Amino acid sequence: MCMNAKTPGLYIHVPFCLSKCSYCDFYSVSSISMLPAFLEALFKEMELYRGRFEPFDTVYVGGGTPSILNPGQVEAILTRVLKNFQLAPNPEITLEANPADLDRAYLESIRAMGINRLTIGVQSFDQAILDFLGRRHSVNQAISAIDASYRAGFANIGLDLIYGIPGQEMDAWLDTVRRALTFEPAHLSCYQLTVGPDTPLGIRYQQGAFSLPDENLQHEFFIKTAEMLEDAGYIHYEVSNFARDMTLTSRHNQKYWDHTPYLGLGPSAHSFLANQRWWNYRSVDRYITVLKSGKPPLEASEILTMEQLQLEALYLGLRTKKGIHLQDYATHYRCDLLTQKGDRLTKLQDEGLIAIEDGYLYPTRAGLAMADSLALI
Repeated sequence: MCMNAKTPGLYIHVPFCLSKCSYCDFYSVSSISMLPAFLEALFKEMELYRGRFEPFDTVYVGGGTPSILNPGQVEAILTRVLKNFQLAPNPEITLEANPADLDRAYLESIRAMGINRLTIGVQSFDQAILDFLGRRHSVNQAISAIDASYRAGFANIGLDLIYGIPGQEMDAWLDTVRRALTFEPAHLSCYQLTVGPDTPLGIRYQQGAFSLPDENLQHEFFIKTAEMLEDAGYIHYEVSNFARDMTLTSRHNQKYWDHTPYLGLGPSAHSFLANQRWWNYRSVDRYITVLKSGKPPLEASEILTMEQLQLEALYLGLRTKKGIHLQDYATHYRCDLLTQKGDRLTKLQDEGLIAIEDGYLYPTRAGLAMADSLALI
């Protein structure tokens, strides 16, 4: 993680879904009745932050399900972004989408407004898996949505997939990966299923309705996925993320991994600047009400100590293929890893989990498979 000048990113959280997936722990509500009031509040929140972060070189509209917004609402958001904030040249502007919402007319419309990157929540090409996860789209809708995205002129298309689902066979998962590769997407995100305790799926798990794959099987899912995608020419640039070329990585998401400043707008959205992090209320009602009073909808904030910043930088950097630039880390976080943790680093090298080359400390494929524990060095 080289500490060159960092251009901030803008995240906009659209907290609405037509239905809630059983595994999802991101904040959203399944009624769109408050959508007009939310947009009015969002525009007020933009005004409160005018001049504090920009220029932004990425805008990421996530959720929730941003693709439930009609073209006029998408345009209104982008117009207000341009009114309130300065964008750097050639910004990456991403919209997350559910396949059920995408047809060619919609896609052509949002592309004309400036959306130049799509992240499509396919999750699986196995209908039984989609049903288990509570997804509202079908396999056929996923295929149609990807095809329509290309026909509408999108070149930078990412697909999200999930593995480690109860009862999922390895061959079935690899079939989904092969199916995804037939579309030659610019980007693939392959996430291990996480079962949040308060989600419907989490409650069923606690009741013993199913079991999750054991640690060895989860490791096998990870390794075989990485092997297949790297053999297909993809770069495994972060634990869960693969790009067809380094120019096609998610510029926005990389900001979260190296302490680049970012501004988050919308309910539950987080922001980071220097050594401070803050986050909004996880409630559409509260978000709207507070902004009506002219105040920022902040639930809480924290000032990170140097020790906390060190640990975060280590944890996040060791989740990436690039890893950590040792000299920059020492300068920025006042910690010389080679001096202070030399014995441990040597042991991890001997175990084949990390490598140190050209001034960088980075994880091997085996290291990426256990990245969360590497930071405990």
